[in-house]
Amino acid sequence: MTSAGLPHRCWNHEAREAVCRCPECGRGFCHECVTEHESRLLCATCLAAVSRIARTKRNAWRSLLPPAMLLGGFLLSWLFFYAAGQSVSFFVDRAEHSSWQPR
Repeated sequence: MTSAGLPHRCWNHEAREAVCRCPECGRGFCHECVTEHESRLLCATCLAAVSRIARTKRNAWRSLLPPAMLLGGFLLSWLFFYAAGQSVSFFVDRAEHSSWQPR
């Protein structure tokens, strides 16, 4: 190991010098073997694992979206028709009880 605690050689390429250590698995890698993800340099294996976990969490919320939209649509349509019925009822009652009489 070097003074920085990195292995001398890349985990995937023995002929290349390691320039960083993957924070997930702790192995040393060269520039070509790491990718920046959320301000961290990750190896391809760890990047795939982190992406799979993030995708699973995102898909869990996406499965709830269609039923929530359906429920929201029903509630919005109920509110619209309830308000329309109340306004029609208000104007009918007001017209029946007004002092205006046709000639």
